Amino acid sequence: MGWWLQFPAALRELALIRLIASVGAGGVLYLTPLVFHHAAFSAQAVTAGIGIAALAGTVGRLASGLLLDRGLNCSMPVLLAVLAAVLGDGRLLGAQTFDGYVIGQLLLGIAAGLYWPAIELAVPLSCNTGPNPIPSSRGYALVRSGDAAGVALGALIGAVMAGQGQLRGIYAVDITCAVAVALLLIRRPLPQSPPQAPGASSTAISQWLPPLLPLLAITLLATALPALMQSALPLDLVRGGLHRPAINVGMGALLIGLQLSLLVLIQWPVGQALAKRPVAYGLGVSLVSFALGTALLAFSAMSRQGIWLVIGAQLPIALGEAAFLPIATEAVIEMTPPEHQGLAMALFSQCFAISALIAPVLAGLALDQQRHGGGFWISMTLLCLAGFHAVKRLRSRPEAA
Repeated sequence: MGWWLQFPAALRELALIRLIASVGAGGVLYLTPLVFHHAAFSAQAVTAGIGIAALAGTVGRLASGLLLDRGLNCSMPVLLAVLAAVLGDGRLLGAQTFDGYVIGQLLLGIAAGLYWPAIELAVPLSCNTGPNPIPSSRGYALVRSGDAAGVALGALIGAVMAGQGQLRGIYAVDITCAVAVALLLIRRPLPQSPPQAPGASSTAISQWLPPLLPLLAITLLATALPALMQSALPLDLVRGGLHRPAINVGMGALLIGLQLSLLVLIQWPVGQALAKRPVAYGLGVSLVSFALGTALLAFSAMSRQGIWLVIGAQLPIALGEAAFLPIATEAVIEMTPPEHQGLAMALFSQCFAISALIAPVLAGLALDQQRHGGGFWISMTLLCLAGFHAVKRLRSRPEAA
């Protein structure tokens, strides 16, 4: 209890909100491909729906970021995201056609777009409240641990439902969690951004955006991996590799849950350790880990015992996520002037949407054409190694250094 009370009260409530939201999102993000694979949708159809959701989130992200920079309380975009998520989950709960699937994914994409810039910008605001403020890097480590725990629990609930033949129940779970988040926010809204001092000049976009571009490039690459874990990996497992036998839907869900459980265990210690290092170091650790994990997934397709390589890949992939998520978000805060952090966070989270739009579609094409994911996974390995060039170009703002 003493460990928990060391954090500001506003940050503790934010971590709880993110935990609950992630429980609902965990099952939906990771197990939706299995729901509609079971409904006899092709790999391209499943991944196209995920891509449409990513595309729908782009407008929501930019609108959320711009409104936050103009003083809108962080709670409002999150409440709008709750409404869109409930409508989208309700549609997917009974969807049997591609049109119904697309409408549901469209609404969930809008919800994600509204949610992420606001919930991420709320972290440094929550860290600076109360008598004992803490560095935002520690705050991001805490809330990302809550995210990881929630997603893992949500995926585990989904795996149990899959075993009982009730996999679509993940959408009912998400609706319940969304309503709980709304009630918490109505009871106690998130902190308000401090107003800009009268007469203070605003930093020109030409001064802060170009130094941010290498980080955005790394983010495009690194966020493709979680997107592929949600879309391509479940399909790769249930379809089988070149020599690796196919596994059933329930076992596929449990394997995905293994990676999420590892993320829960290591997120806090990894985030805490890397918070004391330069952001470039943490991002380098992330890219090396992703490269190793995807290489193991690639080679798993070549062996009849490849399932063991799939299991072995879960640790480096979890380490890559644990290193990337809090460190990259902190880097955005370090590299951006306060009056533009809402828009910068929107651009950062936009990279998640772009990766989720492009990577699953390319993976679906590869799976349908090659019948296995070996070539696709090794391509991701090479891209992760190439990402070190962008890491070397990262620079913090002088006043944030």
